[in-house]
Amino acid sequence: MADETMNIRILSAGAPKGGVGACAEAFASATGGEVSVEFATAPVLRERVEGGGAAADIVVAPVPDLQRFDEAGLTVAGTGVPVGSVRAGVAVRAGAPAPDISSAAAFEKALLAADEIVYNEASSGRYIADLLKRLGLADALRDKTVRVPNGAAAMKHLAGSSGAVIGFGQIPEIRRITGEGVALVGPLPEPLGKTTTYAAGLLAGAASPDAARALLDFMATPEARRLCAEAGLE
Repeated sequence: MADETMNIRILSAGAPKGGVGACAEAFASATGGEVSVEFATAPVLRERVEGGGAAADIVVAPVPDLQRFDEAGLTVAGTGVPVGSVRAGVAVRAGAPAPDISSAAAFEKALLAADEIVYNEASSGRYIADLLKRLGLADALRDKTVRVPNGAAAMKHLAGSSGAVIGFGQIPEIRRITGEGVALVGPLPEPLGKTTTYAAGLLAGAASPDAARALLDFMATPEARRLCAEAGLE
């Protein structure tokens, strides 16, 4: 156990980054071991796990993905531990006027009035793209839409923008960089909101399965729940 604990590897989706990182750090500090965490967008994460290239002991993914991994024998069924949920949110450049997103109608009006909108190509961005199609706004917004690879890139673009620009991302991700040129406006208005729940599971090919199970046990404790909540996970 002592040897295994020295090198536990986690492959995680980016949205729960703060909570996963805090749990990894706390566990490593308590055990004297080493826990490394690699973050990837959910589509890339799925591709790596399903393609046998996860190179990790634990995977943190949206619950439907983890269930799919369990069914395919890619993760060990029954080891899943809830990490928390995140909501999709709206952000603007720090100091810019906040758009009215108090209702679906106000939200649509704000999008049409914006100079530019920006979101990522990961799962959360795909939801926004689908939402705009459902609202019948995709064509009207196409010429002023910017797509970037991930949430961090979306926020970086937003921070360096000018004019009336609206950005989308997961709320914990937006909150992590509040004060760095980006301000959270709030969650998407109901009934347009999107909540994604994440869980951690043991990969079937884990090199350090016993140590990884111990970390998963820790992630189920009240202390870990507190760390995740402090990082913005619900």
